[in-house]
Amino acid sequence: MDPTTIGLLSFGVMMFLIILGVPIAFSMLATAAGGLYIIQGLSYATNQISSTFWDQATNFVFIAVPMYFLMGQLVYRTNIAGDLYDCVYKWLGRLPGGLAITSVVACAGFGAVSGGSVTAVATMGPMCMPAMRRYNYDDSLATGSIASAGTLGILIPPSIILVVYGIWTESSIGALFIAGIIPGILMTIGYSATIWIRCMINPALGPIGESFKLSEKVSSLTKLLPVLLTFLVVIGGIYAGVFTPTEAAAVGVFALLVISLAMRRLNWESLSKSLLETMHTSAMIFVIIIGGHMMGKFVVQTGLTQGLIDWMQSLGLGPLTTMLMISILYIILGLFLDVWGMLILTIPFLFPIILEMGFDPIWFGIYAVIMAELALITPPVGINVYVMAKMAPDVPLNKIFRGVAPFFIATLGLVVLIVFFPEIVTWLPQKAGMITAYEG
Repeated sequence: MDPTTIGLLSFGVMMFLIILGVPIAFSMLATAAGGLYIIQGLSYATNQISSTFWDQATNFVFIAVPMYFLMGQLVYRTNIAGDLYDCVYKWLGRLPGGLAITSVVACAGFGAVSGGSVTAVATMGPMCMPAMRRYNYDDSLATGSIASAGTLGILIPPSIILVVYGIWTESSIGALFIAGIIPGILMTIGYSATIWIRCMINPALGPIGESFKLSEKVSSLTKLLPVLLTFLVVIGGIYAGVFTPTEAAAVGVFALLVISLAMRRLNWESLSKSLLETMHTSAMIFVIIIGGHMMGKFVVQTGLTQGLIDWMQSLGLGPLTTMLMISILYIILGLFLDVWGMLILTIPFLFPIILEMGFDPIWFGIYAVIMAELALITPPVGINVYVMAKMAPDVPLNKIFRGVAPFFIATLGLVVLIVFFPEIVTWLPQKAGMITAYEG
């Protein structure tokens, strides 16, 4: 049996395991190990497994993953996120749909010091929903805005997904972080504009909130300082070349520890819970990274990637047509897989193709993360929607899915923008000297 056939059959086995409920990281790891054994023998397969585990376990860059996740846990458990929401609420609450816009901006701010999505929804949901209920917000708009805004956490730096993408593809994590800033801001604006327009057309969807004096608004700005200072230290340090992304993660954790202690909000219970949750999630991500690397090695041995590249070149597809096909693929996969599943399954195949066609790998990383965000809010798998359902158990699940639909469309609008204007992604890292001019 030739390697290509083995690769195709192995892919089918992997999908079967996933359907059975086997975690995707273990499905990929088992498939890749079994495939390498069939193609190259037991000795080669065991050597690849042991070397992959050793290489990744000793990879200095991987230290950034638990550090960035710990940052989010500290912000969550010391109520710094609550301060962030309160400040944004005072400034934006009087807009049409202002409370929903507040949830979007607060989630963006939370993402700037956390790097996660589900945590953002679980954190902001209990804060945002009571106020929107008090002002009789439409349930679909209220829950949909929070569930969708949570996706900003995996795009706005520091992003754990971007760290993992950088490790998988050996791309600059610093460049990926800087590249995510402008798209993250544009998506925040796009989500907020979506809410504002809908509430201008139908004010009953999102009535304006309470009024605050200017002195109260100004004094609330002090509550932004913990998030703002941490973000400036981490991302500013990376942009200026003072820190590597891994060093910046450690500095960010240290900054939050100092801030939390100074605010007298850090105790042993909150610290221990933060550390425990960080260990659990980091272990999961470590296995995911190993599975992705093993799958990449297996795919190389089967020749599937080169065959796919040759096939696409034979079709004579242009860059825009290629990106359209890839976008449709991601939308379809998002109906069945989560973020990690989408990226693990596609990056080993698509990354060589986009390099062959001249696309910038940093640009593609941001594009892939934006497309993967859709998996967080599309039925039937959208994990953010299910987390939101737990925060608002009286709101039917189908109503929450209807609520995220306008934000799904807004996300696709950003995808179109960065495809036609890739400088939106590449301009900042070019200015920082992290990547060369985009030629895709």
